[in-house]
Amino acid sequence: MKKTSEVQINEAWCKSCGVCVAVCPKKVLVLGTFTAQVAHPELCIGCRMCENLCPDFAITVQVAEAEPEVVK
Repeated sequence: MKKTSEVQINEAWCKSCGVCVAVCPKKVLVLGTFTAQVAHPELCIGCRMCENLCPDFAITVQVAEAEPEVVK
């Protein structure tokens, strides 16, 4: 079964400190001009390190169980 994850950044709260970018093991996030940005959402493994370590509570990670893949 494959998990799907969605990373959301509250741009009003993000101070572009770079903590999330530094801790992401899959390099899903990058620093934009004023906030962090989700550059590669398909790479997210749902570890929630960015969410747990964000000092501004600006990141939310939604992890959902996907339907099992059917092999034909």
